[in-house]
Amino acid sequence: MAFLVHNLPPISVKVRKEFLYDHEYGHGEFTEGIWVSVKSVQYKALYFETMLPEYGALFDKLPLSAFVWKKDHGDLSLDTLQLWDCFDYNLTVIEKPILSRCEFFGKDKQMHPGEYMFTIDTCHSESSTLDTGFSQDDSEHKSFNIIRLDNGQFAAQPNNRVIWKDMSLIPADTQMPDFKVCSQNYRVENSDKWTVGHSEEWMYKTEDGA
Repeated sequence: MAFLVHNLPPISVKVRKEFLYDHEYGHGEFTEGIWVSVKSVQYKALYFETMLPEYGALFDKLPLSAFVWKKDHGDLSLDTLQLWDCFDYNLTVIEKPILSRCEFFGKDKQMHPGEYMFTIDTCHSESSTLDTGFSQDDSEHKSFNIIRLDNGQFAAQPNNRVIWKDMSLIPADTQMPDFKVCSQNYRVENSDKWTVGHSEEWMYKTEDGA
């Protein structure tokens, strides 16, 4: 778990130059880039720090909409590419096994296919500070699956907006998910019927021997 910023594998991207000039000019132009790190600021979009070899420069705080992997790309808006703002400052980056091809259901009510890359997740790890977000609320928290879209852009989507594809494991005709959001906070230490506070034995036997 990292605070605020986490390193990334060196992924090559094309940076839309208007994002490098505060959208004043550079529209339709690109420069090559390499992702270096990702930043999670609560209530803001994910920010990606990017090496720009042409300039020998690091450019920080670019959103997903600043990046494409091909010049002939789509133009989905940032709030379609990333559905939710960041939940906390504490983040981790993992690559989930098995996952590959997928498609997500966007705000535009369209399915957008692509290739899974990695996942960014957040939590509130500092017990000494007030938790003002939803990163540890089971019914509200979402992770960010980073997807390399077929249209040339990148997306960050939660599990409940993504349908996964796999030629070996998943049939061509899948059922429509109709699940409900989890409203439970599952715990195992929630009953006084089972307690071993009286015992110093290594096996922690209860008074009735269980």
